[in-house]
This record gives sequence, C-alpha cells and structure tokens, in this order.
Amino acid sequence: MPTGFADHQPGQGRWQLDSIYPGPASEAFQGDLAELDRRLGELRQTLERQIRGEQRGERPRAEQLEGEYFRDRFCRELPEVLSGIDTLKDLYEQLEHYCYALYSTDTTDEAALKALSAVTERSVPLAEIGVRLRQGLARLSSGDLAEAARESSLVEGSLLFLQEERDLAAHQMSLAEESLAAELARPGADAWSRLQESLASSLRIPWEEGRELTMVEVRNRASDPERGVRRRAWEAECRAWQSVEIPLACALNGVKGATSALDTRRGWQDTLERSLHQNRLSRKSLEALVTAMRSSLPLFRRYLRAKASLLGVGNLAFYDLAAPVGTPPDRISLPDALEQLREIFTAFDPELGNFIPELQEKGWIDAEPRAGKVDGAWCMDFPLARESRILTNFDGTWNSLSTLAHEAGHAWHSRLLSDLPSSQRGYPMVLAETASIFCEHLLFEAARSRGTPGERLCIVEQFLQSTTQIIVDILSRFEFESALMAERARGELSPAALKELMLTAQKRTYGDALKEEELHPYMWAVKSHYYRADLAFYNYPYAFGQLFAMALFRQLRRQGASFPAVYRDLLRESGRLSPAAIASRTGADPEDQAFWDEALGEIGDLVAVFESALPADPSLQSPSV
Repeated sequence: MPTGFADHQPGQGRWQLDSIYPGPASEAFQGDLAELDRRLGELRQTLERQIRGEQRGERPRAEQLEGEYFRDRFCRELPEVLSGIDTLKDLYEQLEHYCYALYSTDTTDEAALKALSAVTERSVPLAEIGVRLRQGLARLSSGDLAEAARESSLVEGSLLFLQEERDLAAHQMSLAEESLAAELARPGADAWSRLQESLASSLRIPWEEGRELTMVEVRNRASDPERGVRRRAWEAECRAWQSVEIPLACALNGVKGATSALDTRRGWQDTLERSLHQNRLSRKSLEALVTAMRSSLPLFRRYLRAKASLLGVGNLAFYDLAAPVGTPPDRISLPDALEQLREIFTAFDPELGNFIPELQEKGWIDAEPRAGKVDGAWCMDFPLARESRILTNFDGTWNSLSTLAHEAGHAWHSRLLSDLPSSQRGYPMVLAETASIFCEHLLFEAARSRGTPGERLCIVEQFLQSTTQIIVDILSRFEFESALMAERARGELSPAALKELMLTAQKRTYGDALKEEELHPYMWAVKSHYYRADLAFYNYPYAFGQLFAMALFRQLRRQGASFPAVYRDLLRESGRLSPAAIASRTGADPEDQAFWDEALGEIGDLVAVFESALPADPSLQSPSV
C-alpha cells in the first residue's frame, strides 16, 4: 500500500517540530516558559491594582473605587491589559501545544508528559487573570465598552470577546474557587482525559497469524471489502474495549462529574447552555438544527437500506457502515494526496491551493499510523510561529484523503487569522468545522464527476457515508451525551449503564436500518471528544459545519469567481462575529429550520442518485459477502 512513510522524513509520514522548539529542555522552550511566568506576574499585578482602583504609586480614595472614575480608568488601561492577555495566551498556547504534539505521537514519552504538566501548572494563574478581567468588565456597561472601542482599534476588533468575558462574570465563582478549580483540573479531568488517550493508543489487539494490531489499524479495517474481515475487526475491537471498560468508565465518570459540578456551581442552566455560549449559538438555532436532523432520519435510513441491498445483506451491521461500494479509488501516497488537494483547491482559490504544498515542504503533517500515537485526526496551531500541525492516521484510502482535506481546511482557516491578536482569533467550533468540511466538500464535488461509473458511484456513496456519520451518528452522540449528563448528575454510571445508553441512542437514530444485535456499544470509549471537560457536546458542531458548508457551496455556484474572496473574509471574521452574523452575510438564518432542511434536501438528491444507480449495473456489487 503506497503511503510514502518509508523514510520517516518530514513531509512524508512524520512532522517536524524543531521550528517551534528544539526540545522541552532547550533554551528556547525554557526561555519562553520563564517569559510566561514573568508576564503572568506582571499582568496579575496590573489587574489587581485596577480592581483596587489604584493609580500607579497612589492609593485610591473610597469614592474612586466605584462609578465613573473606575470605569474611565479601567477603559483607559483596557488596551494595555488586552494586549497583555493576548500575548500571554499566545505564549501559553505555543508551549502547551508543543508538549501535546510530542505526547500525542508517543503517549509513552515521559519527558513530553513531564513538560506538558509543567506548562499546564501555569493554567492556574492564567485562570486567575481571566477571573480578574471579568470582574473588571462586569462593572462596565455596554456603553462603556463602546466608548473604549472608539478610542482603541484593538478593543474595537476584540469587542465580541470582551462582551462575552463580561457576560461570563455571571458564570464564575469566587477568585479562590476558580483558582482551586483550575488547580484540580490538572490531576482531575485533564488526567482522566489523558488516561483515555493512553489506554486507546497502547492497546494491542490479537490478529491473524499471531500478529498484534493497534486500535487504529483494527478500526481501519472497517472499510475492508470483505465482510468477514470487517466483522472480525469489529469483534476484536469490542473485546479490546471490554478489556479496559472499567478504567475508561472511571475516566468518563470523572470528566463528566467534574463538568456537571462546576457548571452547576457557575450558574449554568446545564452543560449544554455552556456549550452553546462557547459556540456563540442560540438555543433556538440548535433546536432548529437538531429538529431538522431528526426529520431527516428516514432519508438516511433509505440510503442504508439501499446499501444493504447492494451488499446483499438483509440489514446492515455497524461494521458495514464503512463498507466500500462501487469501485474504490486506488490507494495513494501522502505526497500524491497533497498534490491532488493542491490541484482541486487551486481551481477554487489559488491562495488556498498554494498553501497546500507548505504542509508537506515544511513538515507540518504527522500521518503515519504507529504504536503509541493517538487515534483520529486534528489540527493544532502555534500562534507565535504562525504555523499549524496536522495529525492524522493516513492509510491511502479515499476516507484518509477526505480527512486530510478536512484538516487542511482547519490549517487554512488558522492561516487567514494568524496575524490577528488572540482575542480576535477565537472562533467557535461550529465555524471551525464549517471551514474544514467546506474543503472536504470541494474534494467531493471535484471527484464525483471523474473516473468510471463505478468510481463515481463509490464517491457518491462515500459522501453519503460521511454525512450519515455527521447527521445520524452525531445525533446519536448528542442524545447519548444529553442522557449521560442527566444520569451523571444523579450518580456514577457502570460500564453496563454506559453501553446501554449508547445502544439506546444508536437505536433511536439508526432505527431499523441497522441490526440491533450488531451495533457498537463502546462508542463512548472510542470518541475522545467525550473526555474533554472544556468542550462538552463536541458533536453538533460537526452537523452545523456540514450543512453550513453545503450552504456556502450553493453560494459559490451562484457567485462564481467572486466567492473565494467572500469566503476568505467570512473566515477572517469568524473570531470577531457570531455564527448568526456570519450566516447573515450569506442571507442565511440558523434559527430557521428551513435553512437546515435545504442542505438536507441536497443530501436527499444524492440518496436518489445512489438508489437509481443500484439496479443499473449489478456488476458493481461489492464482493463483501
């Protein structure tokens, strides 16, 4: 299988991190860590002085602690404080992301874990600075912030961030409590999260001829053309998860227990309310999206039944979801995959196309699956270096190519914002996933018109397979997490209870299109998203991104050559405007279910294309049974 990993050189299978730091013990890394400490101390003193109402070297009179005097002085010094916070966040993010990049590709690397722990110790004073900033902002009115924005371009550009921080003052505990929460997160929820990653990446699963496979390698066999191989892989995977279900259940209970307790103490209605705030999304928008998703389930079940018919089975099992249909494209190497993306993206926007070779030439991709490396794929930014890194587990298949397009979309999004301060780069996950899935859609639209009829059928089916994951499976994850949070508030859940919640959610969404006895009871163990205390409900953003990306593609069809500049501007503003404001620039309203229904209708058109192709050429039937 051509993957291009033979020599393990940057640009082939493994990334390079030397342009960030030569190592955790290097002078550059230790120097930035010391600089972070220095700036943390300085900014903490500045904010303490402001809250006390002091001028430099002068104690305040009692009447100066409140009212117009405080507001005027706080607003006057706000640009300096904001600039300091931006620098602090960039330093912290650069250091933390570097350590996590080392750890994620080798979870047995003790030096990386030690360095990561050292950096995250600084999250406590960083959290204290956030508390003090919000305390000050809470004493300002909207008019005060507007006046400060007129006096400072930095404040003006960061107004959404500042307004949100002011609103968060109503959802924070005392300074002492928030400091304790930040300190306990490291040996608590964060440690539980690392346990899940460590267990998943270190599992060795017995396979044929005495071989042992990693979890990534076993899960990759879900797309094998032979049904017997897929079934054995599913069975082996479930046995492997069963062997670690107790520590994983403890980890999930630990993360969700901490999340539930803190969200309650901070005055959130529920964890979902906090998630919506993080995504700058109204509950009405989410309700419109989820209602549209539920209404579309019969459509996706039609597709799954058609696929079952083509595969020659009565009902699909969970391990059939990724089964190939038609004639799969030949497997390709990583360099060839990047060249294909460059060509396709250039046809849309030469600036985007020209960005792709950098990923390979600068060694920004770690693509090689190997022992100790975490599963999945993600993109991470290094703000001071203005670079990104992409982790994926590339195996040369179409799905790997699509994943690469997705992560390249994240990297491009970051590139467009790389010269902005941190307070203007903080885009929500719903817009992050829009940018990444839009690049996936560019790949799909280009590929669906190429090749033989069998290859085109395969590409359409791969798209339907992907959207089934993003609509149906994501809905099952959303329902599972909703039930999990409700149950966890009442007590801990056993592995059996977690499996039952997972199966119930899958039955509700997949319905009779999948065999009830061959679902996946351990998806709660598979998905690391569940183990992140900072990003609860990291599921519906994918559905938002899929359907909004399709809406943007409709805009591309209407506007043609003028759209790439519009699209770049939308991404550029994604940290300074809400998703609703971004959507309104395209004439869309995320609170209107009809907006979501329109994109789902396009998927319905492709289901009809898939169904009509099935009887036309019986020779296209997959040799899986």
